[in-house]
Amino acid sequence: PSWDVNTIRAEFPILHQMHHDQVPLIYLDNAASSQKPRMVIDALDDYYRRYNANVHRGVHKLSEAATEAYEGARVKIKKFINAGSKREIIFTRGTTESINLVAQTWGRTNLKPGDVVISSAMEHHSNIVPWQILAQEKGFTIKYLPVTGAGLLDLDVLRGWLTEGNVRLVTVMHVSNVLGTVNPVAEMAKLAHEAGALILVDGAQSIPHMPIDVQTLDVDFFAFSGHKMVGPTGIGILYGKRHLLEAMPPWMGGGDMISRVRLDGSTWNDLPYKFEAGTPIIAGAIGLGYAVDYLTSLGMESVHAYEQQLTAYALDRLAEVPGLTVYGPDASQKGAVAAFSYGTIHPHDIAQMLDADGIAVRAGHHCAMPLHDQLRCGATARASFYIYNTTAEIDALIEALYKVKQAFSA
Repeated sequence: PSWDVNTIRAEFPILHQMHHDQVPLIYLDNAASSQKPRMVIDALDDYYRRYNANVHRGVHKLSEAATEAYEGARVKIKKFINAGSKREIIFTRGTTESINLVAQTWGRTNLKPGDVVISSAMEHHSNIVPWQILAQEKGFTIKYLPVTGAGLLDLDVLRGWLTEGNVRLVTVMHVSNVLGTVNPVAEMAKLAHEAGALILVDGAQSIPHMPIDVQTLDVDFFAFSGHKMVGPTGIGILYGKRHLLEAMPPWMGGGDMISRVRLDGSTWNDLPYKFEAGTPIIAGAIGLGYAVDYLTSLGMESVHAYEQQLTAYALDRLAEVPGLTVYGPDASQKGAVAAFSYGTIHPHDIAQMLDADGIAVRAGHHCAMPLHDQLRCGATARASFYIYNTTAEIDALIEALYKVKQAFSA
């Protein structure tokens, strides 16, 4: 695809620095957090310099400007994921809070002993632990879809469990942050709905990298974070179908989520404010709106096409390295992630030595301990790619990995 990566890189100030004051920075930790373009950084600065004020409550000029920008960001995000209404867009602190919100509202209201929630063995801890906490209290059962040797979810097992009845929710990640597996969530949503269950999708690793249409996917809930999609940290989104959100009780109480407060009881505000208690993350929401503007200007189809090309190149180059094992499916079924082990060299040692060459990768269990247990390794190193990465940076990674091997061989 046509892709001017040098023009894109020019928009990201952090990429143009010397790492350890010695070597150029090569940032390959995008699955943890992406870097930010100048327009997002400037939007945050502009808010704090020109119209820093609280939203919704004020009638003065600064408050009205802040409210317009904050609610304007909600409209941008609604269009970006093709939600049916801006009332279906709830601002949160990130994917983790979005999933917890569903667990503590819909889950606490609807789940009971005998019910089943289906998750998977590849999930991030943020889509495992909240359900475990609630299951201890409510007494429902959690089942985890197994991961095949190819790094895919076994949908035959899902079909079997759904036919057994009592399944209330399927909660699954769209793209694995370790394996890179792109799960067929549209098909899974169809299967869940045919069995009378809902589906929640963790979209943290998909929305930065591919077009998302929540109505086409027909998901009931979709959670994601701003910091992985060139937006600020501390801001995220919960999308939920309006009729479900309307029926759910609030999670946190406080200002802005109420219609009226009396000493003998209170009534709740309309959507989306029922779930946005207190002063929100105003700058973060505005910045996320500008991140959406930036990605929209690139075109998510083009983003996805470039990253597929880059990932295929990376997997081919990694396959050349003797003793290195990459986990997950091939590039056609994979997001822009390559988690790997390198013989007996500990991933933390790999990451530290790569850092000396200016290459930032991740090392650890990536908040996916159960998956690493299945892979029979305590940790992996992970290189993850984004819109500003290049094949030359991947070549530098491969060269540095050979240096790692040579150092440990000596």
